[in-house]
Order: sequence, then structure tokens, then C-alpha cells
Amino acid sequence: MVKRTPIPWQRYDKENKNVKSPEPAESGKRNTMNKLLAAARNEFGSKGLGGARVETIAKEAGVTKQLVYHYYGSKESLFVAVLDESSESIMSELVALEIEQLTPPAALRAMLNRFFDQYCHDPLLGALALEGIRYHHAHETPRNRFLEMAPGLITKVDDILQRGAATGEFKKEINPRLLLATAALVTTGWFTNRYSMSTLTGLNTASPEGMAIWRQHSADFILAGISVAPGCEVQAPR
Repeated sequence: MVKRTPIPWQRYDKENKNVKSPEPAESGKRNTMNKLLAAARNEFGSKGLGGARVETIAKEAGVTKQLVYHYYGSKESLFVAVLDESSESIMSELVALEIEQLTPPAALRAMLNRFFDQYCHDPLLGALALEGIRYHHAHETPRNRFLEMAPGLITKVDDILQRGAATGEFKKEINPRLLLATAALVTTGWFTNRYSMSTLTGLNTASPEGMAIWRQHSADFILAGISVAPGCEVQAPR
């Protein structure tokens, strides 16, 4: 009788008498990195880059500090990875937003509301955005997913503007990049500049009432700036 030599990468289950293959190493690594990114996001979002501790992140993720440095090299590189993941999540959701069946004003309002809701539903996003701005101002950072995915969002906004101009609801030749930048600042400023917003509006930025008022106002403000008044025909600037 020939004795069979077990294949090294297989595991024998004595109870079920089955030979099982383990999870691929790459899958295990990805799961570990996902846990690290989630733990790092909480740490950076609550304490900032300067206050965050790799030891705390490693403990929360259930790994060693050495493994964190093995995967990311430094705390700063891990922070950049967190920003990149957050950017990809935000942009992917906006680009995939199904609004093509809506009228141009309704489609743009839905997108503006989603800008606001992303920050509203994620308490850490505003803090991460501010910390990311400070970091990018002081460091040269590699090309990231935000830059790669931005053209898709610009095209989506431009399609809405073109449809609105064709129906006579929007002014002609609105620059989609400028509109998108303005919209992002107006809607998300509620979360990234809470002190000034609260002082100027007299509203609590963390209250449901304050958030509801700014959510509607910011969308109304952007739409009013590009909409054609009923009965008026706007000539494109020369």
C-alpha cells in the first residue's frame, strides 16, 4: 500500500476526515489591513495625526505594532492610507448615485444633499478632512484615489448642468469644476468649520434642527445661483 504524503498547504480535519485548503494568504492580509484601517480611522479622527498612537491602533486591530510598521512603514503613511480609503468611499458613492432619471434641479439637489449627508452620517469625516488639509499643505503626497476619481464626478455634474441648460432650467456654460468646488465648500463647511458656522448662523451645528436648516439652505443657495428665473432667458457670457 502506497503511503500518500500530505500536500504542505493542506490541512487535515481529523473529525470530519476531510482535507481543507486554508484561506489564501492575500485574503488574510487584506482582512488584517482592513481592521488596521478601521482602527486607524477612529484614532486619527478622534485624536488627529499628532495625538494618534500606533500602539493604540495595533491593539484595537488585534495585531502587533511591528506589523503596522511592516505594512505601512510609518504613522504618516498609515494616515495617508486612511485618507485615501475615505476619499475613495466618498467619491465612489457620489459617482454611483443614480440620479439620471431625475429632472436637472432634482438631480443636482440630490447630489448636494448627499454631500451633506456623507458628513452628517459619519461623525469622523469632518475631523479627518481638516486633518487631511493640514497634512497635504505641509507634505508632498502621492497621487491618490480622490484625484483619480474626481474626473468621473465632474463629468456627472457636467451632464446635469448640460441637461438643465438644454431644458432652460439652468444658466448656460456653468463651469462644472467651479460649481463642484463651491458646492463642496458650502455643504460640508457645516462640519469642517463648526465654530464659525455656529457663531454666524446662531445655530447648534450638532443639533438636528441646525443640520436640517443648513442642509436645505446650502442646496437652495447653489441652485438659486445657476437657475433661470421663469420667463427669463439668460444669454451666455461672451
